[in-house]
Amino acid sequence: MGNPIGDLSWTFYSECEVPIDITESFIDGQRAVAAYKTVRDIAVFTNKRLIVRDAQGLTGKKIEVYSLPYDSINMYSTENAGRMFDLNSEVQLFTRAGTIKINLNKKVDVRKFDRLLAEAIL
Repeated sequence: MGNPIGDLSWTFYSECEVPIDITESFIDGQRAVAAYKTVRDIAVFTNKRLIVRDAQGLTGKKIEVYSLPYDSINMYSTENAGRMFDLNSEVQLFTRAGTIKINLNKKVDVRKFDRLLAEAIL
């Protein structure tokens, strides 16, 4: 059986502020824990789920929102960047729907990210 979610992957470049339009979709008791900027998108970790806002098309007006409840993550792995030519750290989330790959730019602390996942999932 293949990966039903396809080759889903993102690159997180740096931490950022949580945008208002994301917080408007929070449910009661949900709060933001951290947010990360991608090229045109944003990923927000809350106390309940990971939300990724994915702007599409040339204008970026078409928006797809991914919501990943933490209880759907079965396992994860983190790999820090190597020395010279390996600039990104890598994270893989193994879910019931398939594997999600997240690349972390050198500006993102992979161990802080690892703790963020552990606190959310464990």
